[in-house]
Amino acid sequence: MTLFGYRIPMMASLLVWFAAWEIVGRFDLIFILPPFSQVLAAAVELVQTATWQSATVSTLRAFVTGMALAILAGIPLGVLMGRFKVADDLLGMWVNIFSSAPLSAIVPVLMILFGFGEKTIVASVFLFAVWIIVLDTRAGVRHVSPSLIEMARCYGASRPALYTKIVMWAALPEILAGIRLGLIRGVKGVVIGQLLVAIVGYGALFETFSRNFRMAEFWALTLILFAFALIVADLIERVEAKVEFYAGARQ
Repeated sequence: MTLFGYRIPMMASLLVWFAAWEIVGRFDLIFILPPFSQVLAAAVELVQTATWQSATVSTLRAFVTGMALAILAGIPLGVLMGRFKVADDLLGMWVNIFSSAPLSAIVPVLMILFGFGEKTIVASVFLFAVWIIVLDTRAGVRHVSPSLIEMARCYGASRPALYTKIVMWAALPEILAGIRLGLIRGVKGVVIGQLLVAIVGYGALFETFSRNFRMAEFWALTLILFAFALIVADLIERVEAKVEFYAGARQ
């Protein structure tokens, strides 16, 4: 961003919003919005409590498990749909339905299937993340240059070698993009799942803070979640940037 001929970092926009937040909070215009400085102080205190640390461990365990399952299922399914038209015709409609459906409405069904516990949270993360991984992997595989596949076959590459050394590497930029978007959606899934279950992890903390009008702690926990999602997405994006040359090799 450029202002009056000077290049301004994108993070500067956050400072403007935080300053506006502080002003609104200081004037007590909205009771649910305390000053930003108070939220930061609450965040520092919050991360030192055993309750937050226990909730973080529970949340991270469910998130990592659900994301691992989504990646392990989503990538092979995307490759299958990208390489075989029959699979794409059979599964494409369902993948598109679930990727665009309001998945929050399905979480109560998961509670019936898996109970009020961590399994429901894992399933929620999986459902939120897997479909975008499938779609992006499918798109990457479908854009692999036929000349690369033909070359591998001419050199006698076996089917496993064709997929592991040609197709997967050529589709890697889109696969990483799908994982990055899936991670962001997975954070949404873990929060929504815990909010509806409301007895484990961050969901229990959100429920406690909102019920007792502890808005500084509520917003502090929200900021921590946002920061986690942004950091994870940025790390994946950096990995994407390092493999962009594979996309050029497919043209």
